[in-house]
Amino acid sequence: MKVTHHQFDEVLAICRGVFEKKLQDYGAAWRILRPASVTDQIFIKAKRIRTLETMKDNRVDEGVFPEYVGIVNYGIVGLIQLELGYVDLVDISAEKALELYDHFVAESKALMEAKNHDYGEAWRSMRISSYTDLILMKIQRTKEIEANDGQTLISEGIDANYKDMINYAVFGLIKLHFGEE
Repeated sequence: MKVTHHQFDEVLAICRGVFEKKLQDYGAAWRILRPASVTDQIFIKAKRIRTLETMKDNRVDEGVFPEYVGIVNYGIVGLIQLELGYVDLVDISAEKALELYDHFVAESKALMEAKNHDYGEAWRSMRISSYTDLILMKIQRTKEIEANDGQTLISEGIDANYKDMINYAVFGLIKLHFGEE
């Protein structure tokens, strides 16, 4: 699991680099998004990955890797929006956005490490396409919870689903970046 710890950090550094550059380009414009809109953004990314996996033909010169990066980053945006709520005007600095980013990365990593321990790194034996399907399933669950005003009877909430989506995307990024083991 030491290897996973370091690989997680390495691919998250890539994701954070993209997030930071987009903060420089656009600021924290995503603060305007309601959580349901964030969920839809993640859906768009996951749907494109699934299309690329099944059609093997893309007309936009970007592959699966940047889409998984987008899922990680939008998942973290979703966690921030759940924590702070959405706004009509951007209300945080790039520094504050990165502080929140790092906080939710740490929470997601802690969850991954706990589950990874209990499941014995089973994700390493899974196909990358299964991560895509699991993310799409988590999106569907999240949409159902959102339709129920965030209420669940027995299930985890939206935040837990975002963290799972982040971690499945990280697993995909690890396999794409480091290769299958």
